[in-house]
Formats: sequence, structure tokens, C-alpha cells
Amino acid sequence: MSQTEPTSTLQEDAGTTLPHGAAARRGPFRAGERVQLTDERGRMNTITLTPGTAYHTHKGFLNHDSLIGQAEGSMVENNVGQLYQALRPLLSDFVLSMPRGAAVVYPKDAGQIITMADIYPGARVVEAGVGSGALSISLLRAVGDSGYLHSFERREEFADIARGNVETIFGGPHPAWRISLGSFQDEVVAQEAPGSVDRVVLDMLAPWECLDAVATVLAPGGVWINYVATVTQLSRTAEAIRADGRFTEPDAWESMVRGWHLEGLAVRPDHRMVAHTGFLMVTRRLADGVTGLNLKKKAKAEFTEEDLSAWTPEAVGERAVSDRKLRRAARDAASTVQTRGTKSKITDAETGGGAPGH
Repeated sequence: MSQTEPTSTLQEDAGTTLPHGAAARRGPFRAGERVQLTDERGRMNTITLTPGTAYHTHKGFLNHDSLIGQAEGSMVENNVGQLYQALRPLLSDFVLSMPRGAAVVYPKDAGQIITMADIYPGARVVEAGVGSGALSISLLRAVGDSGYLHSFERREEFADIARGNVETIFGGPHPAWRISLGSFQDEVVAQEAPGSVDRVVLDMLAPWECLDAVATVLAPGGVWINYVATVTQLSRTAEAIRADGRFTEPDAWESMVRGWHLEGLAVRPDHRMVAHTGFLMVTRRLADGVTGLNLKKKAKAEFTEEDLSAWTPEAVGERAVSDRKLRRAARDAASTVQTRGTKSKITDAETGGGAPGH
């Protein structure tokens, strides 16, 4: 399968060369971009600026044209005097409001993945389980234009949604991104050279099934990080890694985020928090021919046939997503890109933004 070298996509802004997508984050509001409106009661809504249209509420309407050309952080007034604060959505805002077909990786987990897996500019990264593209966006920001992210997704509908969301936030295709359709464990060894990948990020139901594929493409010292939803998945993956011997002892954790209410002297924790979303587990590839340390354990893990046959999406709490909902989310993601003047769709087993291959 042929692969091409990346073309230069750096942008010029006032004589300064910027990384891909950076120019779209600066300057006045432009037609086609998303703007976050906050009203006087603190309620937020995100709109896509479209000339000639208006944002309607039960308290009047706000013309989009009154926002286009305004500086970020402006205060605008609708037809009945309702004030709105206008800002570009942050990445965390975009992820939670973008079109989706699958559950997204929350910002708190994406940040942990970037840091704990040491995703750095120029790194070569592969991921599986693209979903709606939330984690792909964070990974692309981390590897930069000079890096490489190859994403694998089983379902074409999810891939289309992810592509639309990625192109929306970057203002078009990202030069470091490739996306392929198919099973990760089959496709990654066919498309990536042995030992050529720096980091592997898996968000899938049964990551232990990918153990041989990960060990093949991951360079010695490379990091493999898994995002799983349940303790049973976490246990099964950890025991498979230990039994294999080609990786370091896995570490696992979860993070919880609790906001605080700040109003005068009424400073207290919020009543709601983002608690459990998933577990993260990280391990590293050892050098070829080296066997990992045999750390002493108090108990030996055993799995029954009933355990091994229970790994279905329904059994671990995943909700089925209807084809109708997926098609609608894909249209929503693509429509935002169209407004900016770009549109693309996966039409075969593999497409990409021209990132380097092997």
C-alpha cells in the first residue's frame, strides 16, 4: 500500500510560521467557526457562525452577522437587549459538545494519557478505537505537524464522525494524521514496520487481544497505554501483559475531578463531580530477548470459561448506538467542516492526511 510524504501545511500569520490549525485560534471571529455564547445567568451554548442566520432563544434572537468580525471576548446584545459573552470554545468545551457516535474520552483522561504516556512533539503514535475523535485531537496537538498519528477504527460511521470533528477543530485535514478501517491487531502489523512506533494508545473492549501486535510494532522502551471501563477488563489486560513477559510491570489508576463553587464566602465543593469514567493502565516494551522481572505476587489470577466468554459490549455496560444516530452525527460533523469550505469522507479501507509511512 503506497504512502506519501507529508506536504508543508504551516500557515503564515503576520510573517510568523504557525503550526497547523493555530491561525484559526486567533484573530476576529470568522464565518464557519464555532463560538461559545454565555448569557447573564451563566448558561452556555455553542453555535457555528453562518452569515445571514440567527441564534434564537425564548428571549429574542442574535444575528450571527453581529458576531462575525468581532474580537474574541466581545460582549454582544440580541434584539431585546440580552447580553452574551462570546469566546471560542476551549478543547475541553469542544469535546463535550461536538457531534458524537460513541462515548468520548473525557478531557481529564485525555490529559492524563498525553502526560503519562509521554506523547511528545514528533512522536510516532498509533491508536485504536477512534470513536468520535476526541482523543485523536489531543494526540494530534501533542505530536504536532512533524509527528505521526495512525488511527484504526472498525466502523466507517465512527471514522466519518471523527474525521469531521478533527477537521472542524484544525480547520481542515491534519498533516500528521492517517486513519484506517479494520481490526487493529491485523492492520497495524501490515501497515507499520516492526519496532517503528513510539507509543500505542488503545481504547477498546479487549486490549489483551492486541498484545502480539503491540509487541511487534512498539519500539524498545516505547509506551503502551490502555483506557478501559471496568475492573474485569483491567484485570484481564494486566494478567495478559504479565504472562507475556515482553513488557514492564503494568501500572493502573483512575482520576476524578471535583469542581468548587466560588461565590463570596460560600466556597465549597460542587455537588456534582466527574467521577469514574475509565481506568488507565500503562506499560513499556522491553528490549528483544529480554524477559521482564518476575515480581512476587500474593495471589495468582485465574479466569474461568464463563469469565472468558463474557466480553461483550453489553456485558461491560456499553450502550448500543443505532445506525440512524451514527448517520446523523456524521452529517453534523461534516456540515461544520463544509461551512469552513472543506469536506472529506472515508471511501476505502485507508485514507490519510499524508503523514509519513514505512
